[in-house]
Amino acid sequence: MLNTLLIAGTDTDAGKTVVTTALAAYWQRYYSPRPLGLIKPVQSGVGDRELYQKLFKLDQTLDEINPAYFAAPLAPPLAAEREGRQVDLKPVWQTLRALERSRDWVLVEGLGGLGSPVTAELTVADLAAQWRLPTLLVVPVRLGAIAQAVANVALARQAQVALKGIILNCAQPRSPQEVADWAPQALIESLTQMPILGIMPHIAEATDLFSLSNAASRLTLDGLIPAMA
Repeated sequence: MLNTLLIAGTDTDAGKTVVTTALAAYWQRYYSPRPLGLIKPVQSGVGDRELYQKLFKLDQTLDEINPAYFAAPLAPPLAAEREGRQVDLKPVWQTLRALERSRDWVLVEGLGGLGSPVTAELTVADLAAQWRLPTLLVVPVRLGAIAQAVANVALARQAQVALKGIILNCAQPRSPQEVADWAPQALIESLTQMPILGIMPHIAEATDLFSLSNAASRLTLDGLIPAMA
């Protein structure tokens, strides 16, 4: 899927949403009017789908942004069970394929971490591998970032995910020294054998499209954004 990119994370608060919105803001700033698609395949609780609908001109219904929604902010199989339902991935797959046919770039925001359950049988990593989604891994800059990066890259390799690189994200304000101490790029790259494509700075206002697109412009996006036809 050359025009699709999955933004996955190490855990729930890694910063997938800010990276996804930054990439979307960058695309709509520099690649407009080429159509963009955004999809949150499964969402539990209020959050990302509402934000995307508010921020971007997507020409997508709420169901096209988020084909599988559950009210309880729990792991999807648990949230589905609470409603007497199951997580049905068929409409998710159909919606994704339709977006790929009609949009020049489709950003897929994962849920939780790579090891988080999508169904009772499948994790985010399993889905990324089965659907052959090129994937970015978002690692939060905090104590423990090295271990999180190593463990999640190992999981991605085990599941045969097409992992393209790591983005370090400052979910909280971080000094250059804190970034160097908690998420040393050379060490993470050496341990994971995976390139770090940049650092997302802390962005205080999640709806500030100018700051978001500026942050994305400093990432290494070569090979991730579809070339002009």
